[in-house]
Amino acid sequence: VQLQASGGGLVQAGGSLELSCTSSGHRFSSYAMGWFRQAPGKERVLIAAISWAGRNKFYADSVKGRFTVSRDNAKNTVYLRMKSLKPEDTAVYYCAADENTVSGAVPTLLQQYDSWGQGTLVTVSS
Repeated sequence: VQLQASGGGLVQAGGSLELSCTSSGHRFSSYAMGWFRQAPGKERVLIAAISWAGRNKFYADSVKGRFTVSRDNAKNTVYLRMKSLKPEDTAVYYCAADENTVSGAVPTLLQQYDSWGQGTLVTVSS
C-alpha cells in the first residue's frame, strides 16, 4: 500500500500543526496505523498509533497530552494533531501501516509495520 504524508513545516515553540497521511490501499479500514519520528542522528521511534477502527490508541510518553491521533476510514486518512510543540519535537515524521493487524490491536514495534510513507519534516523553532 502507498502512503502519502503531508502537513509538516516550520512552527514556533508552543504552536500547533496537523499531519495527514493518506493511503492508496483498498483495505485501509483494516490496517492499524502508526506515526513515527526520527530526529537527526537518532533512531526512528513510535509516537502514536491507532487501531483499525480508531477505538484503541497508543502514545509515547514524550507526546502524551499534546498529540492526538485520529483516522477517517471513509477518506483513507490518518491524522496527527500536534499542539504545544517543543524544539525537541523537531524530526521527520513518518506514517506507517500494519497490514496484518489483529482486530483492535495497536502495534508498537517498528517491525510490525509493513508500509511506510515518505516522511514529512517538522521543525519547531525556539
